[in-house]
Amino acid sequence: MKAVVIFNLGGPDRLESVKPFLFNLFYDRAILNIPNPWRFFLAKLVSSRRDKTAQGIYKHLGGGSPILTETNAQAKALENALGKGYRVFTAMRYWHPMVDEVIEEITHLNPSEVILVPLYPQFSFATTGSFFTEWDAAMKKRGCNLPTRKICCYPMQKDFIAAFHDVISSTIRQENIPENARYLFSAHGLPKKNILNGDPYEHHVTLSVNAILKSASQIKDHVICYQSKVGPLEWLGPSTEDEIKRAAADNTPVVIVPVSFVSENSETLYELDYLYKEYAMKLGLKHYFRVPTLQYNHNYITCLASLIKTEEIKFCNQQVCPLKQFSCAA
Repeated sequence: MKAVVIFNLGGPDRLESVKPFLFNLFYDRAILNIPNPWRFFLAKLVSSRRDKTAQGIYKHLGGGSPILTETNAQAKALENALGKGYRVFTAMRYWHPMVDEVIEEITHLNPSEVILVPLYPQFSFATTGSFFTEWDAAMKKRGCNLPTRKICCYPMQKDFIAAFHDVISSTIRQENIPENARYLFSAHGLPKKNILNGDPYEHHVTLSVNAILKSASQIKDHVICYQSKVGPLEWLGPSTEDEIKRAAADNTPVVIVPVSFVSENSETLYELDYLYKEYAMKLGLKHYFRVPTLQYNHNYITCLASLIKTEEIKFCNQQVCPLKQFSCAA
């Protein structure tokens, strides 16, 4: 039996979980790269200060994040697609089920191989890289030595791109989107210094968008932008908010495409569907549409199954990804 672990950021399951979730997030050295004890104290401070605001967001979402429910549904669909000989597990980086819990469950089964599969299509050291680091540390601490394959990324995998074609085309039909609409491919932001230090994330996002555009001839006007900025550092731009403002000034309908998200979460359901939409309406933008995330779209699940079943390890070239030890499908 092979154990497949699909992993994502995670989110608080109830309001009482918000503060410890935020602490886990900001205590990660991939997020705050400062030594202890300063990282510990700063994570405590930031999570305390952001707790009330974040609780307001999750109250808007019904009291918690939907990301675990969505990821479990993706795991079930993936296990059905893989068939006999595979068990699919869900792991989250900053809230339950966390790495230690999943490893505990897997080691009792003694699988022939463990395959780690990111629900981050585009690689970043702050997301997939952080999970791999945590996984390796937890396995070493337990003295586990299970054969493990790490899938790095899949920014241009054909079924992944086909899944985006599905959800974009469906939204165009259902919403009767006008031909002059501007498509804002919105990805989660990242501090610019991360890119300058060699993180391939921005390049991967561009690869994904360019591949989507090749299969979406109906898109005449588009821009790549970034959302969810936190803190004083300079982040990747342009921001999604600024692009909404520009579209309003141009009197151009906008279609938000969450290109780096594969499941609904606070950044899509609250930030895109509520905050940014309200901002657009205040600016007088009459037409604001949002493409749903891929979730358990058949082509997306096929993409993941294909990555898992392909035994041959393919590597990115240096321009795309500096990580030569991970399997990827760039």
